[in-house]
Amino acid sequence: MTVDTVVDIARETLWVIVKVSAPMLGISLIVGLIISIFQTITSINEQTLTFLPKLLAIFTVLILAGSWILNSITSYTTELFTNFARYLG
Repeated sequence: MTVDTVVDIARETLWVIVKVSAPMLGISLIVGLIISIFQTITSINEQTLTFLPKLLAIFTVLILAGSWILNSITSYTTELFTNFARYLG
C-alpha cells in the first residue's frame, strides 16, 4: 500500500464523515441560532433552554435522513472491502 493510497482512503473517509454529519450539525446550528435570538429578545439567560429543542431537531433529522446516512456509510464500507485486495498490492 502506497502513501497516496492511504491519503486517498483517509480523505474519502473524512469526506463521508462530514457528509453524513452535516444535516445534524446544520439543524443544530439553525435551532441554536433561533433559540439564541429568542433569548436575546426576551432577555432570558437560561443556558439549558437550547438542549431539548436541539435534541428533538436532531432526532427528527435522524428519522428523516437516517436511511440516507446508513446507505452512505454502507456503500463506502462496501467499497473499502471490495477494493481490499487492491489496497494490499
